[in-house]
Amino acid sequence: MAEEERPGMYTSSYLEVVQNVVDSMQYLSRLSSRDLTSRKQAMENIFLLVDQYLDGYGSPISTGIPGFLNGVDRKSYLQSMMPGFLRLSIVCPFDDVRDKCRMLLAEIKERGRDLKVPEPINVGPSHFIPSSEIIPSNIADEQTHSVFMDAFIQNNRLDHVSQVMGYHPDYLRNFLTTQNYLLREDGPLPYDYRHYIAIIAAARHHCIYLVKLHEQEFLLRNGNPEWLKGIAYAPRKIQDLYEINKILAHRPWLINKEHMMKLLKTPEPWSLSELMHAIILLTHFHSLCSFVYGCGINAELDIDGFTYSRSSSSSSDTDSNSENNEVGETSNHSHAQQMSRDEGVGLEALMEKMKKLNEMSLEETSQEELLKRFHSVEHQSAEITVPNSKKSTPRSELMRYVLDDEFSYTDFVTQDKVNEVPTFRACDYSWDDHGFSLANRLYTDIGNLLDDKYTMAANMTYYTMGDNREVDTSSFRRAIWNYIHCMYGIRHDDYDYSEVNQLLERNLKAYIKTLTCYPERLQKKDYDGVMREFKHSEKVHVNLMIMEARQQAELLYALRALNRYMT
Repeated sequence: MAEEERPGMYTSSYLEVVQNVVDSMQYLSRLSSRDLTSRKQAMENIFLLVDQYLDGYGSPISTGIPGFLNGVDRKSYLQSMMPGFLRLSIVCPFDDVRDKCRMLLAEIKERGRDLKVPEPINVGPSHFIPSSEIIPSNIADEQTHSVFMDAFIQNNRLDHVSQVMGYHPDYLRNFLTTQNYLLREDGPLPYDYRHYIAIIAAARHHCIYLVKLHEQEFLLRNGNPEWLKGIAYAPRKIQDLYEINKILAHRPWLINKEHMMKLLKTPEPWSLSELMHAIILLTHFHSLCSFVYGCGINAELDIDGFTYSRSSSSSSDTDSNSENNEVGETSNHSHAQQMSRDEGVGLEALMEKMKKLNEMSLEETSQEELLKRFHSVEHQSAEITVPNSKKSTPRSELMRYVLDDEFSYTDFVTQDKVNEVPTFRACDYSWDDHGFSLANRLYTDIGNLLDDKYTMAANMTYYTMGDNREVDTSSFRRAIWNYIHCMYGIRHDDYDYSEVNQLLERNLKAYIKTLTCYPERLQKKDYDGVMREFKHSEKVHVNLMIMEARQQAELLYALRALNRYMT
């Protein structure tokens, strides 16, 4: 007797839903063009298809794409495209496409012949940031709009992550260039492997947003649907990768050359260049999970962000059905309690501390004292507990990609003394002097792209803090970056870690630790309760630094292990 299908488990109906989104994306991709004439022609074909159905011509259609839905009745075909029309009517950098899709939905709603018109569940790409404060897809600023168009053309959508990153267009351009290179340009790994690696990386942090997005991309790249049944259905070569996926996501200091040897010497071995590509993909999507949770990213409109029930449609920015933040909504009362317990300091005091630190000289402090201060910050970080307040168990759409779900971050300083890993000294193996060149050697140009991204995230400044102008924020940014590395056991010998305690208040440290080490546990009250005088754009910048510093820390351990294997 066949196993009874349970809600959320892998079923043929679940795959059909994913496939419908893929089919819609494939057809609507004709609108992802800078050429107005091409978009106009594609839109005319869509209107013709809709008009034929609304006027009563219900015979099977031919899409013009060989093997693509040919012979399917128009109603089923058009219904599968409705969420795509909804997305394009709300989030598209091309005014002509957005306006036409709105007209199309209005016409279908009026004359729909049983076609259901979807409505958005959420308002805007984030339920942490009011939609009125998010950069709109049709922003008048030419630079930002140009980057949004790049994102739309590369991904066939302006995804919510890109839209929130739009506060910082220079960084977004670097991010998109790097991600596009990893996923879509020439490289060692097949395209379907790349997106499957993204899926298993995101699943470690239960990030349904990224998992579903890349299940779709995996199928668009002609990936085998059987693999979506779970990691056990993927090729042995990908299954072999899972151990380092798990370790890099949670305790990267445990990676060693034996892990690399195992992957490079198995019956289905990875080449050095393939392994480099895979490692960078894993670290990219582990850290991207931190950004998704940290910014309260809502489901994409055409994936999980729509409803056919008007009563369940959201009417405010505070409503959310985002699986990534099921614990993110708290009552006003509990939020007020959190705020009253906050030990935060004002911006004026923080800026005064930064000014004093910038005037001090590191030469006055001995190396012994600097080491002592590093260990002090390490132990203080270990004292910060992150409660596991997740109310519901992870969905089985995620868990089929997860092995050993109980394996998670533990504080570096409290590791088992029997198998203790010594502190990683950046002077012995640094990104600038070692990791950069090894990455470039095994995967052409990736070191340059990553370096540009790290540099932009760490050094980007508008010389503002809240409503204050002409502020040197370099010491604050450096404290965040080095605190994250400290949690992973990485010490920068030339840095005075007392600055971390002077500039990062305890609740900000707790926020950084949660988002770096346990991003799936972050709640909306955590975002609201820190950096209260910061603008949303500045909080997003902090989240970008957390994401990039985390990736660099993971990557340093992996590259050092690979280098030790090679030498």
